[in-house]
Amino acid sequence: MFKRVVLPLVVLVALLVLYFWAALSWSYASGERAGWVQKLSKKGWICKTWEGELALVSLPGTMPEKFDFTIFDEAAAERVTKAMGKRVSLHYEQKVGLPGSCFGDTRYYVTGVTVSDEIPLTTGVVVPNPQAPAPAASTP
Repeated sequence: MFKRVVLPLVVLVALLVLYFWAALSWSYASGERAGWVQKLSKKGWICKTWEGELALVSLPGTMPEKFDFTIFDEAAAERVTKAMGKRVSLHYEQKVGLPGSCFGDTRYYVTGVTVSDEIPLTTGVVVPNPQAPAPAASTP
């Protein structure tokens, strides 16, 4: 009885745990996206994840492209919340093979954020970010 019922269930559960561990540990891709975080909210019926939207603008006056992302880490979500309204660079990892909404609405999981000090207008032309901390003035 034990070998016919319990042992296959234990093997199945072990395989599922191994699959989810591998899917969460391995990244299909990683990279950076720069823009302005325009939306961030904690969503989910049972499993709550941070879901956000980054507006990517390549040239002034053009329609922004949106980058949807998910955040698992509360500390990373707090850093992104503090950077809202500023030009930022989000470091993300793309994970594939995670089923359901308990792992977030997207496959892009943000792991870090960097606030940009300058806003590039075109090649070689930058404008200081008015919301970024001002550099310390040096005395001669």
